[in-house]
Amino acid sequence: MPTVIAAALTGAVVFIVFAFSYWGSPKYTDVGYQPDQPVDYSHKLHAGDMGMDCRYCHSTVEKAAFAAVPPTQTCMNCHWKVKTNSLKLLPVRESFAEDKPLKWVKIHRLPDYVYFDHSAHLNAGVGCSTCHGRVDQMPKVTQFAPLSMGWCLDCHRNPAPNLRDPSEVTKMDWKAPAQPVVAVVDGKAIAKNGRVIQPPLHCSGCHR
Repeated sequence: MPTVIAAALTGAVVFIVFAFSYWGSPKYTDVGYQPDQPVDYSHKLHAGDMGMDCRYCHSTVEKAAFAAVPPTQTCMNCHWKVKTNSLKLLPVRESFAEDKPLKWVKIHRLPDYVYFDHSAHLNAGVGCSTCHGRVDQMPKVTQFAPLSMGWCLDCHRNPAPNLRDPSEVTKMDWKAPAQPVVAVVDGKAIAKNGRVIQPPLHCSGCHR
């Protein structure tokens, strides 16, 4: 009987650990997150069908830590003439008229104790689709990657397959070439211009 109880307890502990590590992981809880937004904005239409550059709306992504959420004025640059009577765009027109920002729901959320710099990644040659997926095919934006520490470290340990020429960072259909655009020498990724790309692996690189 003691052996049976010990085996049962061991099995229960193993199951609990597995349950927390799987069902509690970002891959299970965060990937696929798709909240409703105050305006039914389609990235597929704008970035995909119309070919708008990501940087038109997310204007700070190459020079700041955060990819700016566009103010209503950015929307109205087009929509003061386009679909001016659309009911779907009524919140945009009201936001502009009342000078009150739209309350967009953040999708890609990192813990407060994580430091992430968009500009550092884009200038190194990490494209938008690497972390966000094919946003140009999403009528409604969905979280594509877990953005967990393990997921980030996998790339930091071997960045070469995810690096492209910085001029192509917004090319959504980019595929890694057979020969990476960087050479790997002594564990360091070296770009064609000679710049060394060596993402931090120490804790303070992301936890400051």
